[in-house]
Amino acid sequence: MTALNTLIFYTALALFLVSCWNRNDFPEAMSLDEAARGPPLQTATDAAPFSVTANDTDYLIEPRYRYDLHGVVVSYGHHDGNYSLHRLWNDHLNVADICIVWGDNANGVDLNRFSFRNGKFTCNYSTSDPVARERFREDQISNNHLLTEDEGLRARIGDVRIGDQVRVRGWLASYSNDDGFKRGTSITRDDRGNGACETLYVEDFRILQSLDNGWRRLMGLSGFIVVCSGLLWLVAVMRGVF
Repeated sequence: MTALNTLIFYTALALFLVSCWNRNDFPEAMSLDEAARGPPLQTATDAAPFSVTANDTDYLIEPRYRYDLHGVVVSYGHHDGNYSLHRLWNDHLNVADICIVWGDNANGVDLNRFSFRNGKFTCNYSTSDPVARERFREDQISNNHLLTEDEGLRARIGDVRIGDQVRVRGWLASYSNDDGFKRGTSITRDDRGNGACETLYVEDFRILQSLDNGWRRLMGLSGFIVVCSGLLWLVAVMRGVF
């Protein structure tokens, strides 16, 4: 019994560690939502500026364009207005930055050849594969500053994971508060560097499809077995069996 439980524990532990390492691997052929094959839809709007309140702070939202984005999440960073620059700026509205690809980048490029990482306000990517780099479209990736005071939307955004196919609808907008802070938005997918991120006041956020590469299911199953066999060992030791 001791030997069998030990074998099960270490086998499950090894599988758990391997699956954790590979949990964000993109499948060779993703079942891509049709809308994610095309660019974001950006249309003119006559929406007037409006005010919202988050954490007892008033913000002025100035819509520039209606915006409808479908794509695949490759990196993200959640923000807490009580820390870092968000605290300095009293910015409790920017709940997350989410880096999204669409079109050829989502369906014709091996994303596993790239490393994606969100900085404080940026999305950075790199690859050592010249073929993958040549195929990658710089106008089919965007870092999106997501703004919302709605607790339901904040919870949905908080559930996002790498590989999720998402739809984000709202306004490309600038926003400001009475402390003198103001941030604008990009209105084109062709710009680079400072100011190239899309600032998006979110009207609706949906996870259309989560990444299913097998590794995450294996991670959950092997983790469960590790916990169960560990508890079995602990109970047995307390009873003097092991």
